[in-house]
Amino acid sequence: MNRFKIVKGKENDFVNVWKNRDSFLENVPGFKNFNLVKGEEKEDHTLFASHSIWNSKEDFINWTKSESFRLAHKNAGQHKDLYIGAPNFEGFEKVL
Repeated sequence: MNRFKIVKGKENDFVNVWKNRDSFLENVPGFKNFNLVKGEEKEDHTLFASHSIWNSKEDFINWTKSESFRLAHKNAGQHKDLYIGAPNFEGFEKVL
């Protein structure tokens, strides 16, 4: 999961970036599911998270080293005006 602090008033722009990009995930081994979720609104930002589910931690790590990952993230710097700070990655493993 990556957490994003999005500048107030730029939420729709941020969602549209995700709607209109090719994630290249559909053919990646081990990929199961993706969701973009909206969280709490603060005075200066709205919290969003990109949440993906993988068959294994190894599948996720392999994706981060793949050409698909590079292609999906190649234009990420074009939208710096939408963010407050860098995304915050949080990884979790299913225990139950």
